Amino acid sequence: MVTTVRHLGPNWYAAVMGTAAVATAGAALPGPRVPGLRTVCAAVWALSLLLLLALLAARALHWTHHRDQARAHLLDPAVAPFYGCLSMALLAVGGGALTVGRDWIGDDAALALDVVLFTAGTATGLAAAVAVPYLMAVRHRTMAAQATPVWLLPLVAPMVAAAVGPLLVPHLPPGQARATLLLGCVAMFGLSLLATLLMLPLVFARLITGGPLPLALTPSLFLVLGPLGQSTTAVGAFADAAPGALPAPYGESLGVLAVLYGVPVMGFALLWLGLAGAHVVRARRLGMGFAMTWWAFTFPVGTCVTGAAALARHTGLFVYDGLAVGLFGLLVAAWAVAAVQTVRGLFSGALLAAPRTAPVAPRPVTVRTTSGAVR
Repeated sequence: MVTTVRHLGPNWYAAVMGTAAVATAGAALPGPRVPGLRTVCAAVWALSLLLLLALLAARALHWTHHRDQARAHLLDPAVAPFYGCLSMALLAVGGGALTVGRDWIGDDAALALDVVLFTAGTATGLAAAVAVPYLMAVRHRTMAAQATPVWLLPLVAPMVAAAVGPLLVPHLPPGQARATLLLGCVAMFGLSLLATLLMLPLVFARLITGGPLPLALTPSLFLVLGPLGQSTTAVGAFADAAPGALPAPYGESLGVLAVLYGVPVMGFALLWLGLAGAHVVRARRLGMGFAMTWWAFTFPVGTCVTGAAALARHTGLFVYDGLAVGLFGLLVAAWAVAAVQTVRGLFSGALLAAPRTAPVAPRPVTVRTTSGAVR
């Protein structure tokens, strides 16, 4: 077991995030309730909790017995950004506890679990948002041509905290406590949004000037949907929690923000979904095989489901109902494919094997003929 986890990187938390996203997105769907859907969502959330516990234990073994590899991950510009996934996995499972997990574990246990996971996830997310860009600037020495959507991961983690935090607002005493938590979430929304706006132009410029990403990294284009859908979800959550936490006119103003911000951002998310989908189709035709990057098809799409559901609540437009349902169908299909392929890779050992080294090209052999010619 100790040897098996040597190459277990922080990117594996994406499987927890994607699984929890299916549960929370299904519970957030607008319109008439599908019989049995909430029970299925609760079961999927329970699976995400088990995956989180198993992965935390495996990563603890990794840091205990393979510290050299763990440090190498931090100093690797291709791996370090995935440390943001730890925060998002904690937050996604914690938020799911209050939305659907309480059906199975009870309200008190769900609240306690969310408090613990929200606190830990927020702390690690804020740390990653500072530490990873610092390492990129000081130790990684990356170039603009190396920019990928993976760079967004540590910056999106505070946005997830901002979207999940309002669920805890009604459980706090009225007054200072509620207002502090809600405005703290608004602050995390702002820092994540502005940091994303700084990083996203690098990613888009690299894509336009440098050509398509390598095949294995092409699914990471879906990661751009994360800050778009999650920020739309967050402003919707602010509007839901504000009336009981903030005095007028701020509560009503956040309701206006949910629509005026969410509608254009969701429009851009659909544009990016089409662009990223076209790149994925191209990569698949060129032979793109399964890799853990396929989990990028899940959590970001899940944030767009909850974002569309928030717009449906605050606008009353049926078009957002349909959009949420359609995106949820895409999410479930993507999760099923990624989950099956991951299980296969685990049983075969391919996903936990050491990274392959590039083959070394043979050196040319110089042969001198009897006539003196060199071949």
